[in-house]
Amino acid sequence: MDKKICFITGANAGIGKAAAIKFAKNGFKVLIGCRNKSKGQQAIDDIKEQNKNADIELFLIDMSSFHSIKKCAENLRNKYNKLDVLIHNAADFDISRKKVVFTPENIEQVFATNHLGVVLLTDLLLDLLKKSSHARILTVASQGLVLHPNLKIDLIDPEFKHKKFSLRKAYYQSKLAQVMYTYWLADKLKQENVTVHCIRVTNVKIDISRYPNISGFMKFLYSIKSKFSISPQQMAETYFYVATSNDLINTTGKYFNEKNQIVKSSKYSLNSNNRNELMALTYKYLTGK
Repeated sequence: MDKKICFITGANAGIGKAAAIKFAKNGFKVLIGCRNKSKGQQAIDDIKEQNKNADIELFLIDMSSFHSIKKCAENLRNKYNKLDVLIHNAADFDISRKKVVFTPENIEQVFATNHLGVVLLTDLLLDLLKKSSHARILTVASQGLVLHPNLKIDLIDPEFKHKKFSLRKAYYQSKLAQVMYTYWLADKLKQENVTVHCIRVTNVKIDISRYPNISGFMKFLYSIKSKFSISPQQMAETYFYVATSNDLINTTGKYFNEKNQIVKSSKYSLNSNNRNELMALTYKYLTGK
């Protein structure tokens, strides 16, 4: 039997790294996507230290760069003839950022990384996923969306070019887009052997050293928040469940919390017209048309 292959973006730290360890321990060939070669290699060394038999490989990818995404997908397609699990774990949420940062394609970086890059990578790897006997795609959103029940995608100015930039607004807009994309893609693939789900990530302990530029007050707030957070390993258990459970073979287009329970998203996200408008905008960015 061919070994199952799982590709996880942002797998050099946090939940992504914990998920890579979990999948490797359960016999998967794990491909970790990381934009920094040295950090990616360090993650592989750490994983193999815990599991010397881990079958794991690094693919360089910057999810904010269309060029990098296309190059990574090309490298992956040249080496493998199928893909069983694709987990879009990488995300841009630099809590120290105060102003808009643009990608090499001159697109606001949060929207590009957390939404546009996800759609582009999925499209480029879809042919490999369809060659699996049963492939699964996982997108990742945030429990913080519960605090923004009336949030909508700004279809006119999603990049904050004509309004004051807010990292949190940019982040939650991009995560709402991921929920909506999940439903849209699941519907598009309902006749295929590929299912699509979204994970609602709750408060998870983070390595605050990854954000050296934040204030002492912010560090204090995050230290308090971490006391009420679950570990990356606990959150990775949900990734693994949704990606592998036989109970979900005939299920697609669902939104899961950290307890492996299906939860509801906002009324706005459940409207198919809203999703179609979002995806029309998305493909304008991706195709230039």
